[in-house]
Parts: sequence; C-alpha cells; structure tokens
Amino acid sequence: MPAKLDPDAAAVYKAFQDAGRPAYEDLSADEARAYYLAARVVSNPEPRDLASVQSIAIPGLAGDIPARSYTPKTLRQDNGLAPALVFFHGGGWVIGNLDTHDVVCRAIADEGQLIVISVDYRLAPEHKFPAAVDDAITAAQWIADNARKLGIDPERLCVGGDSAGGNLAAVVAIHARDRGGLMLAGQVLIYPATDFAMSHPSHSEPETSVLLTHSVIRWFRDHYLTGSHDAEDWRASPARVETLAGLPPAFVITAGADPLRDEGDEYARRLEDAGVPVKHRSYPGQFHGFFTMGKLLPQANVAVAEIGEWLKGL
Repeated sequence: MPAKLDPDAAAVYKAFQDAGRPAYEDLSADEARAYYLAARVVSNPEPRDLASVQSIAIPGLAGDIPARSYTPKTLRQDNGLAPALVFFHGGGWVIGNLDTHDVVCRAIADEGQLIVISVDYRLAPEHKFPAAVDDAITAAQWIADNARKLGIDPERLCVGGDSAGGNLAAVVAIHARDRGGLMLAGQVLIYPATDFAMSHPSHSEPETSVLLTHSVIRWFRDHYLTGSHDAEDWRASPARVETLAGLPPAFVITAGADPLRDEGDEYARRLEDAGVPVKHRSYPGQFHGFFTMGKLLPQANVAVAEIGEWLKGL
C-alpha cells in the first residue's frame, strides 16, 4: 500500500534531507549515537515540568542497569500507590539512551498521570542479542518486586516502548506470561519491530524508506544479532512465538510511511485474533520515529495524549 507523508511530516523529512546528515550505516555506533541525540534536541518539544525525576540503579546480570523514574505533578494513587509504565527506548538496539527519550517519558507520565521508569538497557554491537532482552526482563522484574518501595501498584504495572523498545516490551510481556512472577496490566507498542524476517511489503516499498531507511534497518540488525539464526528466536522476533493468547491488553501504534508498518499492523491483528484487548492506532501520513518529534509534528502530541488516555483506563 503506497504511503504519502502529510504536509508536516513531509516538511520535516525535507529539512532532514537539506541538513545533509550522514546515513547511520556510514558511521560508527558511537557517531550514530551522537547524531541521534542531536536530532532529538532539535525535534523534541519542551520538557514538561514534573514533581520529580530520579535516577535508579537496577541490579543486572552484567552490573547495574541505569534507569530514570518520572513522577508527574498529578498522580493517580490508590492507598498511596500509583500505576506505572516501564519504558524501553527505541534506536535499533544500537543507539538511544535515557536522554534521547527523556522528553517523551515526561510527556507520557504527565498525560497518563502515572510513574514512568525508563530503562537504559545495554546496546549493540558492544552487547549483542540477547543482552538487551536480558536487561529488559531483569529491569521489569526488579521494578515489580520493588513496586511498593517505588510507590507503584504492582497490579497496575505496564511495559512499553518505541521501535526496538516496542520489541523489548512485547518480549517482556511474552516472558511474563510464560514464566510467571510478573503480572502486567498492559503493553504500549509504538511502531514495534516484531519480526526480523523483514519480508513484509513495507520493508521494500520506496515510500517507506524515510529516515529509518531499509538499509539502516539492516545495519541495526547486523549490529544486534549474532547471526541469521537469532532472527528465528522469539526473543528477537516476538511474532515468531507460538501463540499471543493470554497477553495483557495492548495499545499498538503504526505509521503509514514506516518500513515496520506491516509487521506492526499484523502483530496487532494477531493479538486481537488471540483474544487480547487491542487498541490499534494508525497514523497514515507519518514516518517511523514521529512519536518523539512533538516540537515539529502535531500528530506526535496527539499520539502521546491518546496513550495517556488509554493508560488511564487500565
């Protein structure tokens, strides 16, 4: 299905092209991280003022996992405990950190009137698959185990993330269902990567090779996975899991001009077919990555507000 950018997204895309920014695949991982952070500074809206923002060190398999807790000024509480979202940032498992997604985590906390804990999992290529998965699972479990100390209601704990972070959130939800010990109230999957087969039409359509180009996706994949066999592992490709039945309610966001569009749409349909309550919101005129660009794209702010409303309903 050919995609067409809306006027705002087209203007942003042209600005990125005119800036002459080098392609990530022509850079080292460290250089790409620096460019990604710089782009966020330009495109993020003003950070919202919250009641508190605190650093957390979560014990992990390879040392402490850095995390950041966001508490809004208006917080939904019951007996002193609030709902929470464990958030995993995007960036192809190679780039991104707590700072690149600081503004959007503040916005979700504010809109949803809940605590958001952003997790800074290990990145590739220094730490290949499944290091990010291990950190995501460990962090979510630790937050659940320490929920009351953190002021969190363990029965209203959700996971979420964008792109690679959406992938990790989906994997954590499946792991929690199959292994027990972690009860999740919901999952927020923002244009999630769900299948490294990369065989859907949107992975080859010229109209979807916008900012997150087809070649950049392959660059991320080759940095993250140890080999083609990893793509068959559901912890890398959650769409490969045998069944999606029994997973928590999901809010799935997809974008029309996104190489991950078809796999995100399909994952939402499969969740619904498996009996999972799903809200699927498609943004036809947007490209991959729009969600964090609220300074430039009004639809990003709409998406944040819609996620906040959905989280309030859990």
